[in-house]
Amino acid sequence: MKICRFVDGASAIPRFGILEGDSIAEISGAPWGAQGSKKTGRIFSATNVRLLAPVTPSKIVCVGRNYAAHAAELGNDLPKEPLIFLKPPSSVVGPGDAIILTKYSNRVEHEGELGLVVGREAAHLPDSDDALSYLCGYTCVNDVTARDLQKADVQFTRAKGFDTFCPVGPHIETELNPTDVLVECRVNGAVRQSARTALMIFSPAFVVRWISRMMTLEPGDLIATGTPAGVGLLVAGARAEVSVEGIGVLSNPVHPAQA
Repeated sequence: MKICRFVDGASAIPRFGILEGDSIAEISGAPWGAQGSKKTGRIFSATNVRLLAPVTPSKIVCVGRNYAAHAAELGNDLPKEPLIFLKPPSSVVGPGDAIILTKYSNRVEHEGELGLVVGREAAHLPDSDDALSYLCGYTCVNDVTARDLQKADVQFTRAKGFDTFCPVGPHIETELNPTDVLVECRVNGAVRQSARTALMIFSPAFVVRWISRMMTLEPGDLIATGTPAGVGLLVAGARAEVSVEGIGVLSNPVHPAQA
């Protein structure tokens, strides 16, 4: 099931819906949480709406260096435990929205990733728990990064946290086996990143369980699971596309820095 968040031409109020071919069946609220949501009976044409980021997270937890080849291309050792950092919710934009470069960086790069959307509260999960059962579903994420600032600061907050530096979408896929799907990033149609999630150092299930022992994962939170090798420069006028097998394609234009 593909769950989207959208606005239609008649109203600016964000709605959630289920994509069914060329139509969207509206649902009564966010698909995560204990109460869930139901179809309202209202149907919208998918061609007459604007898709928004399908998540409204309280936090975005990212996993760094989760593919050996990516760690190597940046000259880093393999982590012995997941390396996690946070992006602010204000960095989220949806499919089709612009990635806006920043005047504070001379090298902004793409990082295509599989995203995990939390469906119910997860805290201190034991090894015996099915960690993936705590998820609502899966989506595409572009962990846009000001690489020069990341190297200068050592820690990642500024480099990862600019507005528009977390495109998410185009929707949430509720049925997916995340252990072996293809993750790719293309810029202007050329493939720059391509790897299967089977190459992750820490699997999605391990990551959910491990993060839950540091901080409570709330319904609607987003986990970015790490990026394959091949990260590269984004320039104004380019278009970045992140695709995850079984989910779809997240496409965003790149705009110049604002004055």
